[in-house]
Amino acid sequence: MTASPQPSGRSFPGSGLAKGLAVTLRTMTKKTVTAQYPETQPDLPPRTRGVIGLFEENCTVCMLCARECPDWCIYIDSHKETPPAAPGGRERSRNVLDRFAIDFSLCMYCGICIEVCPFDALFWSPEFEYAETDIRDLTHERDKLRDWMWTVPAPPALVPAAEEPKEYAAARKSADRTAAQQAAEAATAARPEPTRPEPTRPEPTQPKPDRPEDGDAR
Repeated sequence: MTASPQPSGRSFPGSGLAKGLAVTLRTMTKKTVTAQYPETQPDLPPRTRGVIGLFEENCTVCMLCARECPDWCIYIDSHKETPPAAPGGRERSRNVLDRFAIDFSLCMYCGICIEVCPFDALFWSPEFEYAETDIRDLTHERDKLRDWMWTVPAPPALVPAAEEPKEYAAARKSADRTAAQQAAEAATAARPEPTRPEPTRPEPTQPKPDRPEDGDAR
């Protein structure tokens, strides 16, 4: 029989403890990298799901976000108004937003309301400092939601050096055409009208003397 090989080196008693203490000593001499909140604010990614901001001007009170919300945590109230019609037009009623509130104690941050909004009235904001001592205070009204709207970061370009979307190009072309038309109308209005020359009256012609008839004495 052949004897099993013996380990080349043997560890002395307490070597594991020494290695652990060495790691501890090396860590103690390094600079702390832990960000102390709230003295140091965290650098959150742009797509952080913090709270939902409301861009009130785009809201048409279609109620689609409230109907699709699985938690039923969106509360919307509105009324109808009929503004005066333009001359020759007919009256049209429109919805006016009275209340838009979100109960963040029920919200599960799924983002369905933002995805289904057809008019881009809801956006994700990376704001996260909205804790309250009372759970009933987590229902934030539209004024607070609008304040969070200004913390929404601008969306980055999907593809760097990509072609401009055709909607932007068409809108810019239409705006340039309208601006050129307005400039031409302004130049035409500022151009002085040509002065018409006064009509000249013909000079009166003197009557010719009568020719003597034949037989008259000269």
